[in-house]
Amino acid sequence: MILVTGAFGFIGSTLVARLNQLGYTDLILVDRFGAGFKWKNILGLRFQKVVDRNQLFDLLQTERWASQITDIFHFGANTDTTQTDADYLYQWNVDYSIKLCNWAIARGIRFFYASSAAVYGDGALGFSDDPNLTFRLKPLNAYGFSKWLFDKYILENDYYEKVVGFRFFNVFGPNEYHKGRMASVVYHAFPQVSKSKKMVLFQSHHPHYKDGEQTRDFIYIDEVLDAIVFAFQRKEMVGIFNLGTEIPHTFYQLAEAVFKALETPVNIEYIPTPEHIREKYQYYTCADMSRWYQYNFPKFQDQFQNHISNYIQNYLSQGKYYSENLGL
Repeated sequence: MILVTGAFGFIGSTLVARLNQLGYTDLILVDRFGAGFKWKNILGLRFQKVVDRNQLFDLLQTERWASQITDIFHFGANTDTTQTDADYLYQWNVDYSIKLCNWAIARGIRFFYASSAAVYGDGALGFSDDPNLTFRLKPLNAYGFSKWLFDKYILENDYYEKVVGFRFFNVFGPNEYHKGRMASVVYHAFPQVSKSKKMVLFQSHHPHYKDGEQTRDFIYIDEVLDAIVFAFQRKEMVGIFNLGTEIPHTFYQLAEAVFKALETPVNIEYIPTPEHIREKYQYYTCADMSRWYQYNFPKFQDQFQNHISNYIQNYLSQGKYYSENLGL
């Protein structure tokens, strides 16, 4: 039995689809549907039970299925990088994670969880996932701070060799439709370019970066899932790992790829970055994947254009969800 939190969300729902594809159907899905359309993310998927995240800990003490859990993928979190209520973020991203992690470790259950590249702040200390660097990191926003606190908890309580944490970089792809302003630039660019033949990007307010030269380690959801499954199938993998491609691209390159996928000439308008996020804005991210590659994972290749074209042509333009292209 595998338990997945955040199971109706972006990475969680696509992981459920990939697990189904691999033959795993004894799944407990933990999340809340809300008033939006997250329910569409799990259409056609196979699982045993849906559990409200607010009821999980009570049910873990009383339900028979709890004793059958062998693995937990804890991908449920508040991922709003503009959220300023640190108490709220602590409740859901730290305290909830601590309780679930302790429950799993006490029972010898494998525990996988979502961290974030947001822990690296402005990148001044680099992007190494060496555990010794974690304590020195200074995230730029409350979301990154909450993720850093849980990574720190793992290290301080000697859980590092009992869990697998993924510091996700800029993930994009199908099933992020419900995320609103937190969805990827590709997702927001598609309707802009389709309707107006123009894309809007933020100006640079940094002396070392021209407009459009802001850089991210973008990683497609298929690449993320390949890595998660790789770790799932290797019990020797433990620790907190970066999960990016180590091949960064600028926002201008992203724009070029979107226009190419839509067979439209490049037309970009740069607007000022909103002042409330300007000082917390990351201008460069790039995952150091050296520790991950020590496990003989095949190195990511530069498939940026192909992934953007696939996302736009096979999902966004057709209104499809991830599982629909897996033949489930």
